[in-house]
Amino acid sequence: MPLPFSNPHTQADLLQLKRLLAPLFAERYPAPTPCIRLLNMACGRADETGILADTLAPLCHQLEITGLDIRSREIGEANQRWGNLPHATAHFLTQNASQLNHVHTLDGPYDLIFMRHQNYWNGAEVWHRIYDNALHRLSPNGTLVITSYFDQEHLQAVHAISALGGQLISTLRNPHSRIIPDAPDKSVDRHIALFSIKDSIPMPHLGKLPTS
Repeated sequence: MPLPFSNPHTQADLLQLKRLLAPLFAERYPAPTPCIRLLNMACGRADETGILADTLAPLCHQLEITGLDIRSREIGEANQRWGNLPHATAHFLTQNASQLNHVHTLDGPYDLIFMRHQNYWNGAEVWHRIYDNALHRLSPNGTLVITSYFDQEHLQAVHAISALGGQLISTLRNPHSRIIPDAPDKSVDRHIALFSIKDSIPMPHLGKLPTS
């Protein structure tokens, strides 16, 4: 059995996230595909690994999950918690998601790239590099998924990813997002957005915020 979560709210938050992601993933993968390669960037403890595996495993014959984060303690916990998933292989690496040009084992392509609670608000330049790294590692039909804690940050992230060459597929508001008591302007997985890649990815720049 995986390690229990230290936060008593985590399991309920993840189940809510699973309910939101399941129909989105089913639409992206309508028939079983041979393999789904998932890269979870800036994943921390990668708490969401279990629900990602549960949701994606029925949609493919083989599921490969790779997580990376700059914090070695959190990566160690992720490897301990998710080292023996029944229907997927998962491993987690201590890597800076904004500096991957030298890490050729992570070149991809990946069918799905996931960023839970992306943190654009805490460093736009760094997150531009992370988004750019993600888009350049997506397969031609791949999907980038982000979740956000609060409204303005989500708009800024959508803006930045679109300017870097991401094509917004959809964005939705989580109607049951749990408010964080010590940060009432934030709530857990408040927004979810899905992107594909355009035919070509331009050099990083800022464009206008998408209107749809």
